[in-house]
Amino acid sequence: MAKLYPKNKQAPFVKVYHGFGHAHDLHVFGHVLKKQPPGLRTGNNLLANLYNLLRLFFVKPLGGVPVRLLWEQQQIEGTTEDDGFFHFEWQSIESVPAGRHTVTVQCMNEQGQPIAGGQGVIQVPHITQYGIISDIDDTVMVSHSATILKRLKVLFTRHPGTREIFKDIGGHYRLLALAQTTADMPNPFFYVSSSEWNLYDYLQSVFKQNSIPEGTFLLNQIKRWFEIWKTGKTKHEGKLLRIVRILESFPNQQFILLGDNSQSDPEIYKTITEKYAGRIFAVYIRNVYGSHSFKTEQVLKQIAACGVQTLQFIHSADAIQHTREIL
Repeated sequence: MAKLYPKNKQAPFVKVYHGFGHAHDLHVFGHVLKKQPPGLRTGNNLLANLYNLLRLFFVKPLGGVPVRLLWEQQQIEGTTEDDGFFHFEWQSIESVPAGRHTVTVQCMNEQGQPIAGGQGVIQVPHITQYGIISDIDDTVMVSHSATILKRLKVLFTRHPGTREIFKDIGGHYRLLALAQTTADMPNPFFYVSSSEWNLYDYLQSVFKQNSIPEGTFLLNQIKRWFEIWKTGKTKHEGKLLRIVRILESFPNQQFILLGDNSQSDPEIYKTITEKYAGRIFAVYIRNVYGSHSFKTEQVLKQIAACGVQTLQFIHSADAIQHTREIL
């Protein structure tokens, strides 16, 4: 521990992301960094956008740091991983009503005293609500995720206000948010992506500017500046495990899955449907690669055979019509 804070007068920065769960299985994630990362700026030209995005990857994670979660009357101890990441999973000793709840995570010094802290929000849905799990790249916004050079070009030349979002995607997701529920208790969204945690604020800004429902982001391992060329690259098993974690946390919920056919979403969702029979209500796949459409349709037929509503679509307007018919 002494090596982590050598003569360092600046307190570490604790970033706490939106969590999820219910009384018996709560989750919250975050990072401890040497200092607060630079804020997200809006550039006016190509070089400004490139500079502003690069800054998000100039982070210095602190691994092996003791952290403490404060929840109601409970205190839970933990330690950050090598990349500064922490994940708390716990049971609440008190009942937890449906809604949004605040949680605090503190970073501790070698004497066990808090030296920095951050707050996050945990979303607890009602058991009768649907859970919505969605991919981001090429499902919500145009990313060219299957081609690394095109992906990097889009990422580093567009700020959140100019990212290309699929037409009517906000309308579809807002419709899903209110399916069989009310505006004061919208269905929870979980955005599972290969994008790195470096882009958390960036993605939140994109979603907010396009009126896409707020939700819990489950992203990929944080990267340093010298790893930028690997952005968005992850093993598909990681995405599968993150979705499994969500379903395991909500054993009484039914889910709607949304993805695209640029990579492996159809096969991942087929695996999920088979493993969690009766838990998946609908699967939507955006057809962004016409050459993959036949294969995708064959996978969706297998999913539909499990009693799941399915749709492969190009335009979100078609998905909206389908959702109105089944919900």
